[in-house]
Amino acid sequence: MKLLITSNIPEEIYDELDKNFEISYHDSNVPLSKEEIIEMIKGQDALLCPLSDKIDREVIDAGDNLKIIANYGAGFDNIDIDYAREKGIVVTNAPAPASAVSTAELTFGLMLAAARKIVSGDKVTRAGEFYGWRPTFYLGSQLKGKTLGIIGLGNIGKNLAKRARAFEMKVVYYSRTRKEDFEKEFDIEYLDKDEVIRSADFLSLHTAFVPDLRHMISKKELEMMKKSAILINASRGPIVDEDALADALIENVIAGAALDVYEFEPRVNDKLMDLDNVILAPHLGNATFEARLEMGENAKDNLIDFKNGKNPKNKVN
Repeated sequence: MKLLITSNIPEEIYDELDKNFEISYHDSNVPLSKEEIIEMIKGQDALLCPLSDKIDREVIDAGDNLKIIANYGAGFDNIDIDYAREKGIVVTNAPAPASAVSTAELTFGLMLAAARKIVSGDKVTRAGEFYGWRPTFYLGSQLKGKTLGIIGLGNIGKNLAKRARAFEMKVVYYSRTRKEDFEKEFDIEYLDKDEVIRSADFLSLHTAFVPDLRHMISKKELEMMKKSAILINASRGPIVDEDALADALIENVIAGAALDVYEFEPRVNDKLMDLDNVILAPHLGNATFEARLEMGENAKDNLIDFKNGKNPKNKVN
């Protein structure tokens, strides 16, 4: 069975797949172009790809012998799963508990970095503008006593809430379904979405992306936030209207932002690139050895199970 792998993957995952498949391997973190994927997918039985590869109708049609698409990651909005179903192609994802922990930790790191101006402070130091300790030099904000608003209390949101409570923050949240047992256990409060936006000192987004949520945070919502608030997005880029966010940061509608994902990823809005009150991370949410290896194990198992005539455990269509 022929397998196309479109990105560099951990060596131990590759070695296991190599025992089971005839592999064509793009051993690089530089993404293939759509045209390159279309050319390479011809004659392949299986595809293993990262979230950043867009597997649309044109790519699927080029896979004239394609039987399974295995995403290396929990998300799968990069794949036209409905069209794959029409073509009789199985699609799987690769969720990993370590991914939720890693993304929550990264989010908390972004929150700390934004609150204490660590990234811009690094630039000041490198520019030779640090002249020694002074009572009013480069003041930030502590987290203790501040309100963290979370939109989307899935596994990532829950892990973030636990860490915030350890820092003695107040936590409020909105989610499509209430988590009353979790509320009681960790002393957090459920509010409607607008009230979460209004009350948060730090507003962190952790919703799964569906088209209806595009620009969930735009000009209206940004103007509802506290002038001192910081927006954090480590979910999906299109949830935030980047033009509106850039304008809000330029006009001091909110104090700052920290982003790990982008509306037109990997391109970042030009207006954001020049601002000191936004932190721009290169989609590092679950970029830990632990999470990526766990994802790889799941992706590998999905492919091998399918090859052996079993139903993959992470089938999404």
